[in-house]
Amino acid sequence: GCGKSTLINMIAGLVPIDSGEILFDGKSLKDTKIGYVFQNYREAMFPWMRTIDNIAYPLKLEGRSKAEVDRRMAELVASFDVKFDLKRYPYELSGGQQQTASIMRALAPNPEVLFLDEPFSALDFEMTLFIREKLQEVFMQTGTTMLLVSHDLEEAVYLADEVLLLTKRPTRVAEILPYNDPRPRTTETLSQPSFISAKKLSLEIFQREVRR
Repeated sequence: GCGKSTLINMIAGLVPIDSGEILFDGKSLKDTKIGYVFQNYREAMFPWMRTIDNIAYPLKLEGRSKAEVDRRMAELVASFDVKFDLKRYPYELSGGQQQTASIMRALAPNPEVLFLDEPFSALDFEMTLFIREKLQEVFMQTGTTMLLVSHDLEEAVYLADEVLLLTKRPTRVAEILPYNDPRPRTTETLSQPSFISAKKLSLEIFQREVRR
């Protein structure tokens, strides 16, 4: 309740800011291509469209040719090792499959910045590990900047290069913690001294802010 989703929505231009400006490498939001994975992915997909058309929707908005759309879709299907039927409607898919489709849609136009608002909150552990792995692969292949909201400290440290810990309201940035372990990070990373130390420090800061 400290405003994590509000903050990411302000950065993404979905919530107006009272003053100042938000820049991406010196560029305004309108000059920056973004993708967004919403927390409530079940309501973020168009229910009247088949899953494959949901994923391709940003490409069609850009006016891409059918050949370009088909080529990009094939790349995404291969990248995410999709086994489920993309011709199904979203309501016919499991939660993990819907979230996979949401992430594929956000990545379809090759965004410069990808926003993810608690993308694992409704997934089981197996699917969480799968999506973590795929997001790392995307980052390593494309260098896409990713801004992830999470209430799970282990998850945040595991995925991030920098962890921003927020205070209680009125919300401020309490600390910015760098974490530079090499990628790909795996389950073995969780037992590395550097990971344990970063997680411990983030927990100490969190507890400090809770007690204030």
